[in-house]
Amino acid sequence: MANYYSDHPEIGFYLNHPLMARIVELKEKGFADAKEYDYAPVDLGDAIENYKQILDITGDIAANIIAPNSESVDLEGPHLENGRMIYASKTFENIDATRKAGLWGVSMPRRYGGLNLPNAVFSMLSELIAAADAGFQNIWSLQSCIDTLYEFGSEEQRQKYIPRVCAGEGMSMDLTEPDAGSDLQRVMLKATYDEKEQCWRLNGVKRFITNGDSDIHLVLARSEEGTKDGRGLSMFIYDKRQGGVDVRHIEHKLGIHGSPTCELTYKNAKAELCGSTRMGLIKYVMALMNGARLGIAAQSVGLSQEAYNEGLAYAKERQQFGQKIIEFPAVYDMLSRMKAKLDAGRSLLYQTACYVDIYKCLEDIERDRKLTPEEKQEMKKYQRLADAFTPLAKGMNSEYANQNAYDAISIHGGSGFIMEYKSQRLYRDARIFSIYEGTTQLQVVAAIRYISNGTMLQNIKDMAASIVPSDSVAGLKARVEKLIPIYEDALNYAKSLDHQDAFDFLARRLYDMTCELVMSLLIIRDAAKAPELFTKSAQVYVRMAEEDVIGKAAYIKAFTPDDLCSFRAAEPEAE
Repeated sequence: MANYYSDHPEIGFYLNHPLMARIVELKEKGFADAKEYDYAPVDLGDAIENYKQILDITGDIAANIIAPNSESVDLEGPHLENGRMIYASKTFENIDATRKAGLWGVSMPRRYGGLNLPNAVFSMLSELIAAADAGFQNIWSLQSCIDTLYEFGSEEQRQKYIPRVCAGEGMSMDLTEPDAGSDLQRVMLKATYDEKEQCWRLNGVKRFITNGDSDIHLVLARSEEGTKDGRGLSMFIYDKRQGGVDVRHIEHKLGIHGSPTCELTYKNAKAELCGSTRMGLIKYVMALMNGARLGIAAQSVGLSQEAYNEGLAYAKERQQFGQKIIEFPAVYDMLSRMKAKLDAGRSLLYQTACYVDIYKCLEDIERDRKLTPEEKQEMKKYQRLADAFTPLAKGMNSEYANQNAYDAISIHGGSGFIMEYKSQRLYRDARIFSIYEGTTQLQVVAAIRYISNGTMLQNIKDMAASIVPSDSVAGLKARVEKLIPIYEDALNYAKSLDHQDAFDFLARRLYDMTCELVMSLLIIRDAAKAPELFTKSAQVYVRMAEEDVIGKAAYIKAFTPDDLCSFRAAEPEAE
């Protein structure tokens, strides 16, 4: 029987990540829960075995329930009835299966009904579910909104809402409005305090809300009358049981059909303030979005894996000119690049997730006791790394998912364009990944300060110095080390132009080069430890990085601010 976890040992490899022992030590807080919960681990080995069991259960459900349901869900999609969203029939089966398996609220502490899983393991679960159906992964993974409520809500709110999510209730984050997409400072949904009822009331419209008719909503709204920027926004909790919110429209989308994207009308809806006023966008939504972006990175890796699987299986079966098409250089070149992008992107995903885990665990510990100076330094270090790496993981993996889905169709040829083949659905589903939760262009904006100030250059040098390669990949490390001064020279040249528009124009190329060097070093590190899994991908990915980094460096070094005139779209002069 198929299992999306055990069938792909590359995923389980990251349970042995160099940072995993520290993550478990922090997450389990001395394994104190073992005294109270018989399912809590007693040591590191026990924790890893628990993670493997949960991943195996999820892999089974993904392969044998969610994946077989995916075509039906894609064709049916959700629909609207009397202001309420109704999932596709098979989506209810997926929800029921994951609820019965205890796969909701899994990141939450056990005292609220959760499994206390680290973010890295949650990302693995997300990858497995996304490989089966990216649309359902959206519904399931939005449970991670509860992390923001746990982090910033009151203890009363935690006790009220977290057990509900652990029992299988869904969540949404209601941020976007018709006039506020990426520019969330323009959010105008109004929050007013009702003195008589001692509660907040929400009025307005939200648009493009994933899983918008969920049980529990985190809502960004304007609480400070007369303000027009982010300082007037606060975060609220809306409980569907209270009423006051209707679904006005369900979007008809290119892909991820099983994931309902709703337009909502708030009409005097009762809500609770989460945290403090004025901090909604500045602090809480930033935390929420960073978690969501890592979720999209995991979703992207899952779909990349499925696209590669589809392309590989078809290439092994399809014959042309008397031989299997996998024997054609053009085809196996395409497949090798797909696999290299998949493996390098996955390594970046779990590296980032581990950075997030360490600093989030230390933040959680700080709620109970004062951190030591060493712990505070450790928390700051990993928070900086998480902030720097998250836009890399989201941006590049979402782009790779699109590329792999595109190539899967190319391998299928004309059949890939036929709706009966899965590759067309993967292609349609993937397109949104580089758009929602911040476009790739916005990931560049988020990452560029860490690139321009030399932080990522130093990270790259530190990563290169820390790798002790095996004989099989020593030459690859040396080749990547030769690319680092080329990258540094291009970065310094772009900064020396002292022209903001020119630097912004070149930023995407600097971002791509940064990602390619980081992923080259990560996949070399992995190949040194598990050559049977990653050596081929390391060889291919380093060749790709050489091709791209050298080419992009040449482009940058030949660029001047005067060249901007050639790229600006201009109206023809009036005669």
